[in-house]
Amino acid sequence: MKPEYPAGLRERKKARTRQALSDAAIALFLEKGFDGVSVAEVAAAAEVSKPTLFRYFPAKEDLVLHRFADHEDESARVVEAGRAGGTAPLDALYAHLLDGLGRRDPVTGLCDVPAVLAYHRLLYGTPALLAGIHGYQQRSEEVLAQALGGDPLVARLAAGQIVAVLRILANENVARLTAGEPLDEVGRDAVAAAGEAFKSLREGLPY
Repeated sequence: MKPEYPAGLRERKKARTRQALSDAAIALFLEKGFDGVSVAEVAAAAEVSKPTLFRYFPAKEDLVLHRFADHEDESARVVEAGRAGGTAPLDALYAHLLDGLGRRDPVTGLCDVPAVLAYHRLLYGTPALLAGIHGYQQRSEEVLAQALGGDPLVARLAAGQIVAVLRILANENVARLTAGEPLDEVGRDAVAAAGEAFKSLREGLPY
């Protein structure tokens, strides 16, 4: 008979198992390449069965991309929380980005921890994972457009521009850090670039 866990403990146990599976997979992918590792190898390394692994991650790509999926509705949540406090959406998103840069949040790309840089190299060097990122960005746009509200087309256009700006800024930080540029230098430029990017969002494209 399986032990019974309280709901909160059960969810934490699932989260720990999910993290352990992802960590085992990413370690193998970094060592052998994404295409050089089978799901069976990941399951064996994590000491679980393949059916168990697939209950947590329906596809091999999800073992890597779930870290992005955890942030899928982040911008939407920031907009909603800001609006509840009387802050305009772009102001809330800009403040959130600056806070993330200050904390060296990996989502901003401004993080030179070796494991994070290795993860980014895996991510952006694997076509199958890049395709998955595209899906993540589309879903982020959809939930952000819903949070922005108003005219549906205008909201979708705005959400698309915002998500693209955040992606481009993060990718620039990752590229520079991966090339070996100093974190503090990249950080100063990242703050300046964020200011310019959000100025462009507020004022419209200069074309």
